Amino acid sequence: MDGDSSGIRLKAIGALTALRGGVDESLVSELLEEVIPDQFLVPAGASAEEVGGAVLDQLSDPLSALVSGFIAAFEALADAYDATGFEPDTELVLQELALRLAREADTD
Repeated sequence: MDGDSSGIRLKAIGALTALRGGVDESLVSELLEEVIPDQFLVPAGASAEEVGGAVLDQLSDPLSALVSGFIAAFEALADAYDATGFEPDTELVLQELALRLAREADTD
């Protein structure tokens, strides 16, 4: 990933840090919105399908970098937590979260 991607991954980690630090969610949203292009280049006379493809192509790199930043932050936290030996380990926490979300989805 290039320099822009590194900056976006840092914004993801910064957003998580800010949320855990009690920063207002709207400020965190603004930080994350900075990674989304505010203008898109599309071919002149493009069909709706071509416009959609062009926009998707231009969104995929920043969104991929953002997800990569969230994953890197999670992995670092999970490794640090698991190294403490506390129970439950992160795998069990994730399983419990998945079950809870599945139950919530069933009630929607």
